[in-house]
Amino acid sequence: MRDHAYFDADSGAIGELETLTSQRLDTDKVPHAVEVQASVPIYDMDALRPMLEEGQRRRALMAEWAWVLGQGPGAVVLRKAYADTAPIDRATAAFEAIIAREKAAGATGADHFATAGSNDRIWNSLQKLCLEEPETFALYFGNPVLDAICEAWLGPFYQMTAQVNLVRPGGKAQSAHRDYHLGFQSAEVAARFPAHVHALSAVMTLQGAIAHCDMPLESGPTQLLPFSQLVPGGYMAYRRPEVAAYFRDHAIQLPLKKGDALFFNPALYHAAGDNVSRDINRMANLVQVSSAFGRAMEAVDRTAMCAALYPALGRLQAARRLDAAEIHAAIAAAGEGYAFPTNLDTDPPAGGLAPESQAALMARALAEGWSNEAFGAALVAQAGKRRP
Repeated sequence: MRDHAYFDADSGAIGELETLTSQRLDTDKVPHAVEVQASVPIYDMDALRPMLEEGQRRRALMAEWAWVLGQGPGAVVLRKAYADTAPIDRATAAFEAIIAREKAAGATGADHFATAGSNDRIWNSLQKLCLEEPETFALYFGNPVLDAICEAWLGPFYQMTAQVNLVRPGGKAQSAHRDYHLGFQSAEVAARFPAHVHALSAVMTLQGAIAHCDMPLESGPTQLLPFSQLVPGGYMAYRRPEVAAYFRDHAIQLPLKKGDALFFNPALYHAAGDNVSRDINRMANLVQVSSAFGRAMEAVDRTAMCAALYPALGRLQAARRLDAAEIHAAIAAAGEGYAFPTNLDTDPPAGGLAPESQAALMARALAEGWSNEAFGAALVAQAGKRRP
């Protein structure tokens, strides 16, 4: 096996992180930026918006953004991404109503990387806004700036999702992390994926934060570590104490105004900051945009397959006609092995970074000797929790 075909718990050494993040952005690489702060280019979209209407100039700007996100510092700020902030205000009012309604119903809004209860979160704010106020949705997401930055990193036909995060005064920072896909897996699971898939993970999604209010530094805007997405083993490394300490000492923050947008590579080490303000309720709509290519060729009813397969696996296991490795392979071929996409309101990542997958449920049921009826009921219940 070639060296570095897989990463392990020691990958992404602190020395490598220090070397990569000590570089500074060459401003000649970002000719369309109006300024650079802490190596992050700032783009004035009031001035650049006309470029998005012209094919070659649009491509030139998108090529620059793609370079920044991939080979450069890993983040861009799009100042005045919303020329008119009225859609922001309408969406904010809708989100506040949704938060109040969900809290009244007992929702907790658990976070992947922050202490539960320190903020208010709306899972799937995309669908909820669209169903509640479709006109507001159209005005809010009908934004060519958002479309261009998504296409710059992911190409056309991308899939939009979003989650609102509202952090009140006193809200604590998240821990430093990388994001979806591999950033939402445990270190043990991430280590099972070969190194080339770690590289692939970073180009399968785009992270963004749309500012719904002014966010001065005391309100805790996102902490970023420029160039950290370049660390090859970073999906393993971010969990280690020395890396977390380095992040705390070297991360930067940029203030945002209402209607600004921050977009960054999901492999960039980042974390929401402490809200130490006295009166700023920091609201951002966190968009997580996926590549169109993250899909299988055929539509498969895996729930029906699992229901049919489970009794057969039980019989073959009892007769010792399949060993543990063979059972694992059969489950992998039939069941959905990935926990996402799911409905995080009803299927939250309680006790970890991801809910239990369909395949994991089947393996657990076999290991614990569940009856066919018990597994069938659990399978239906799990499918119900995953539906939007």
